[in-house]
Amino acid sequence: MADATRRALITGVTGQDGSYLVELLLKKGYEVHGIIRRSSSFNTGRLDSVYQDPHAPARRLILQYGDLSDASGLAALIRKIEPQEIYNLAAQSHVRVSFDIPEYTVDVAALGTVRILEAIREARVQCKFYQASSSEMYGNARPPQNESTPFEPRSPYAAAKVLAYWITRNYREAYGMFACNGILFNHESPRRGETFVTRKITRAIAAIKKGTQKKLYLGNLDARRDWGYAPEYVEAMWMMLQHDKPEDFVIATGETHSVREFLEVAFRHVGLDWEKYVEIDPRYFRPTEVDLLQGDPTKAARELGWKPKTTFEQLAKIMVDADMEAAGVSR
Repeated sequence: MADATRRALITGVTGQDGSYLVELLLKKGYEVHGIIRRSSSFNTGRLDSVYQDPHAPARRLILQYGDLSDASGLAALIRKIEPQEIYNLAAQSHVRVSFDIPEYTVDVAALGTVRILEAIREARVQCKFYQASSSEMYGNARPPQNESTPFEPRSPYAAAKVLAYWITRNYREAYGMFACNGILFNHESPRRGETFVTRKITRAIAAIKKGTQKKLYLGNLDARRDWGYAPEYVEAMWMMLQHDKPEDFVIATGETHSVREFLEVAFRHVGLDWEKYVEIDPRYFRPTEVDLLQGDPTKAARELGWKPKTTFEQLAKIMVDADMEAAGVSR
């Protein structure tokens, strides 16, 4: 391809991060290719905003069938598209579920990364590669966690992400690839998957206000996480690939809050007492828990100029308001 349009290829394009990244790149004038799996049902709802916006350049979003289990197919796609940037966001990313389907989780999150790196090398396309790493890799390592903190993975998902992290670094060092790891701490939005705890809470609040749900069942309320706003975090992904050299970065707020605190803020926003509605269900406990994650984003601020803008309370309220609106109820 000889045209000057910047092209990006995104795996996991139908997920929370993928959809926000599509919007960001389209606004920057990219032609965006997203890999979706062929299935009996479509899962492109998060991309509706692109297709429904009359001002959005939807024609520059092209969805391609592919799968991270198909190495030759990945190489063929990369040769065909010749992207300048590849963002690998695909994974079975639910930590609790990774204990139930560990082999599949590892195949997509770890071996899928190996396959796409090999596909880049085989296709001999000069492009920059972003690997979506995770704060879960730190496990119970002492906080705050930064780029030098040793990993202590405590789930199949976290272990798979550690392998993907190191294979990305290995390809960078062995083959001179521009390959970066973004170690993103928890980042949420109204597009967060419905089984993740923050979204589970905000959807339940809307249902309770509507009168269609009476109780919310959760697991460990004392787990503490570093929660940020997803649209800001995908901007950090892009900034990493614009950096003058390939490096790994922690993206976080530097603050930590418990699930209990999220409950308090979210329920209070609609005038409810969470303790009247929430019950503990042992089924939602992980076999090995991660107690506290708190990122240190100093390097990202210094070298990329990236800083979070949305506070913890603002994030919870944004999510509650969106689910209330979707449910057709008012505060």
